[in-house]
Parts: sequence; structure tokens; C-alpha cells
Amino acid sequence: MTFVRNYANIFGVDMPAVEVIFYQDAQGKMPRLMEWVDTLSPKARVKCLVRLKRLEDLGHELRRPEADFLHDGIYELRASYQGVHYRMLYFFHGRKAVVVTHGVVKEREVPTEEIDKAIRAKSTFELNPAAHTFKPGR
Repeated sequence: MTFVRNYANIFGVDMPAVEVIFYQDAQGKMPRLMEWVDTLSPKARVKCLVRLKRLEDLGHELRRPEADFLHDGIYELRASYQGVHYRMLYFFHGRKAVVVTHGVVKEREVPTEEIDKAIRAKSTFELNPAAHTFKPGR
């Protein structure tokens, strides 16, 4: 997709791709999203990773059924496998980056406390993006 995006940019076509950033807490531990994905079955893990790639490729253009707006700047990335609904919460940081905070398995709707965690992560990230951007090996 990078070649296509670069080629399109030559002709002034703005491709909506974004950088996907994994939020990490101040202690610099492995991001909660990565820990969560590691607990999933192999097929559910693939479904979630495919959604993350689609988010990277489509950015702000990604819509239902793959993504949806919750509230207060928080979105959900949606994947399902064998009747289980997986959600990865994220927010946009400017026009070129999306920050994925964590994942949950939901039954009816994403629990309010999980959305609140994402809202707190957004506030913290906006104060110091560099400190809360996961970089492997750091």
C-alpha cells in the first residue's frame, strides 16, 4: 500500500493513511494492547491484526462495520470471531496518527469504564506524546 500511497501523492491525491501508535504507560511497560492481543486465540489475533492494518491504511476513512465512534474522541476498532466481539479502543492524534490504547472483549456494548480508560490515556498522551509512544527495545 505504501507504493500506491506514494504514487497517488505524486498526482495530488491525498491518501488517508495514518501511523498506528501503541499507547504505553509512563512506566514504559509493554502496551496493554499488545498484552491483550497475545492472550487471544491465533484466529482471533489475526482478525484483530487485520483490523489494525485496515486502520493504518484507511485512517479517518474507516467506518462501520470495521470501526465506530464511541464518544469524547474515542473510537472502537471492531473484530469478531465465532460470536465473540473484540474491540480495540483508539483516538486520533492530529491528521496523521492514531493511538490504540487497549483491547476488550464485549458482550452488549463497550463498558463505560473501558471507554474512561481510553479517555484518560488520550489526555495523558496529549500532554507528552513521546513518553507514551511505544518504541520496541526502549
